[in-house]
Amino acid sequence: MHAYDLISAQDTYRADADQTVFDVAHAMVERNIGAVPVLRDGLLVGIFSERDLMKRVVVAERDPRTTRVEEVMTNDPLTVSPDESLENCMLLMRRHGFRHLPVCQGKQLRGIISLRDILLHDLSEKDHEVRMMRAYIQASPEV
Repeated sequence: MHAYDLISAQDTYRADADQTVFDVAHAMVERNIGAVPVLRDGLLVGIFSERDLMKRVVVAERDPRTTRVEEVMTNDPLTVSPDESLENCMLLMRRHGFRHLPVCQGKQLRGIISLRDILLHDLSEKDHEVRMMRAYIQASPEV
């Protein structure tokens, strides 16, 4: 399975670099998401996460109503292409210590994959395998 398979039906919330931290944080809470891709002129320029909010706004004592998200986002985030394997996406997240990975073609954002997306997909796949094995065992003749 590839990154595209997880993002194909996704409606990704995107922040504009000029938005205030307050507005973006409010949108994150409304949508229950932990990270947001940040765009300028339609192209990915960064990602803003809960970690950025805590470290670069709250602890730095910046005013979220006047601070623009581009001032405190993670610039130039690592991205993957839509045909990247989910296994490799998970490996990259583990190696670099983040839980969200933008999926792009060039600088054109296609979606964002979270570690939760991958884990839920894996659980769903394992659940299906278990149900199939149970059905097979129950349908097998007694020996």
